[in-house]
Amino acid sequence: MVAEACYERWEGRGALGYLTLAAICDGQLDDPPEAARLVVAHDCFPTGTLGHWARRLADGGLIAVLTATSPPRLGPPGGGPKLAGTNPLAIAIPSSDGRPLVSDVSMGRVTYGDVIAGAASEDELVPFGGEHAHKAFALALGLQLLVDSLVQDGFGAVLLVAQPAADPVPALRTRAADVRLPGDA
Repeated sequence: MVAEACYERWEGRGALGYLTLAAICDGQLDDPPEAARLVVAHDCFPTGTLGHWARRLADGGLIAVLTATSPPRLGPPGGGPKLAGTNPLAIAIPSSDGRPLVSDVSMGRVTYGDVIAGAASEDELVPFGGEHAHKAFALALGLQLLVDSLVQDGFGAVLLVAQPAADPVPALRTRAADVRLPGDA
């Protein structure tokens, strides 16, 4: 592992991403950043439901933004080669009320897990958004290149973990009244 004040690089060495992210989360909770830290996980796959890892950090009082790559599974909405993974993005914001807001979105209309489980076909694994699928595809490409540029080769994940400077979730819950927010049970 490479560790500097605001940057860490964890070598997965081909380990399951679940194990690598579990160790990374433990490390961040044991030694949280003073302000913020960028964490790169190299050579690990699959990473599973990223919201799980982001929630662990938010439950520990930290803001988390996490993305990860996979084999190319999404092509452009108009057809063409598969250029990006489903590249989920999870964002978790801690809350003084003990209920963090956790958003976890894959860029695919279905997940690859749905394909493996037989709940969807590979033909259904396209960018989400219908006539606006170009937006999900653009985000998938951006996330792919972000992770690729930091991981260098293979699959991996990128995490931004930070100390909150404010506590906006309780006020949002008040404004939302009875609306189910991302991450609510």
